[in-house]
Amino acid sequence: MIVSPLNTARFPVPLEWGEPPGAEAVPAARRLVGAIVREWGVPLSADGLQEVELCASEVIANALVHTKERCAVTVRWCVGRVRVEVADRCPELPKRERDAGSTSGRGLLLVEALAHTWGWRPAGVGKVVWFEYLEVAEVPCPTHGWGTVLDLHALREVA
Repeated sequence: MIVSPLNTARFPVPLEWGEPPGAEAVPAARRLVGAIVREWGVPLSADGLQEVELCASEVIANALVHTKERCAVTVRWCVGRVRVEVADRCPELPKRERDAGSTSGRGLLLVEALAHTWGWRPAGVGKVVWFEYLEVAEVPCPTHGWGTVLDLHALREVA
């Protein structure tokens, strides 16, 4: 997080990292997204934070499980919203539904139900799937101040 010279404004720097292939990486990535959002002091209710983490785990799991390759995760906070983007190298478009008898494949339906908006865009040979979650104005900032600057390694330890 960058703090202005007069300590009057906060500018969270978007954070991006790579996740190795495999479903076992998803829980740690989910916790890291939550730790970043908490560290930034994004005004969300406890339920809102859980929903952001759940949506993050769904889009990260889709990228890791379906491509079996590394993906890039980016978390941003600006203009009253948190945005999580997951980039992969698979050109296949995201699918929101599966047949009724399937036991999986409903993750994007969940993201659609919980996030305020979501979508995808082509990126190189693959795509970026993203979602946004709006701040809740009436929830007080849990840090009651500026917080501290932590890098991704420190946040992973917290998560």
